[in-house]
Amino acid sequence: MKGFALDPRLENDSVSIMVTGLCDLRLSKDARWPWLILVPRRADITEIFELTPLDQVLLAFETELVAKALKKITGATKINIGALGNIVRQLHVHVIARFEGDANWPGPVWGFGRAEPYEDGKRDEFIAKLREALSS
Repeated sequence: MKGFALDPRLENDSVSIMVTGLCDLRLSKDARWPWLILVPRRADITEIFELTPLDQVLLAFETELVAKALKKITGATKINIGALGNIVRQLHVHVIARFEGDANWPGPVWGFGRAEPYEDGKRDEFIAKLREALSS
């Protein structure tokens, strides 16, 4: 069995924030929404049920921690959580802060418009706030 390797599309479309117990926590490069992605660092996994029972618990725990931190730092109206995998098969969980009146409220974020890049300073500030929220 080969080791964990990040799907090139996830690597291209997001930046790593930190490694948690199980996952690579990444920030989507699309600045329209505060959009985080948890990628379990396990090889050849496409579905949550393919994880070991312990890894399933860790994924749920890490998803909850990330969702709470994202809600805390953004004040979002709603936190959307999803693991679709229709295009990128590697298991990854989206955690997205949504706001009434955002770029496609109340519709989905997938396939809507064109991604808008972060300004370096704003991206770095967001990452610092998130890291702080996750450590408290």
